[in-house]
Amino acid sequence: MDTKSMIIDNATTLFQKKGYKGVGLNEILKVCKITKGSLYHHFPNGKEELLIACLRLMNETIKTKMAGIFHKYPSTQTATVATIELMLDDFERDGMITGYTFSSIVYEMASLSEPVRNACADSFSKIQMIVSNKLVEDGFSKESADSIALMVTASIEGGILLCLAQKSSDPLKIVSKGLPNLLKEF
Repeated sequence: MDTKSMIIDNATTLFQKKGYKGVGLNEILKVCKITKGSLYHHFPNGKEELLIACLRLMNETIKTKMAGIFHKYPSTQTATVATIELMLDDFERDGMITGYTFSSIVYEMASLSEPVRNACADSFSKIQMIVSNKLVEDGFSKESADSIALMVTASIEGGILLCLAQKSSDPLKIVSKGLPNLLKEF
């Protein structure tokens, strides 16, 4: 792995665990075992440029995971439940959910940085598109599918935040039970 990719991988893990503001430049340097000059060689605009690179990596990772899950299962209902079950496994094992969300970064940074907000908005759009496309395969109109995909995404993201705040997997378990019923109503 090249140095730039290694920096992005390590910083992504740190940002997901501690948030953007919770990770100092010195911590990134220490974990990556690089100098400040090396970091600025790859990311001349500093930590925010690195964050955007991390968001792009998370976006691709999340999109690939979700696309794989949604392709594997026959309906939006079963794919959504399977996605949430993987998140629950992560939460119950690690006490956090990484690899499926970047909500904490959105909360922290979206109002402070337009480039970060745009990167986050793009990622959420891609997630919603995966859900929407599956709903269209299930027979929903494109308009209904887009609306439902937004509700599904918002429910899961909200469930993730509540799990972290409450230190309990119960919110996502409730979302997992409720979303399939909601999808049946449409």
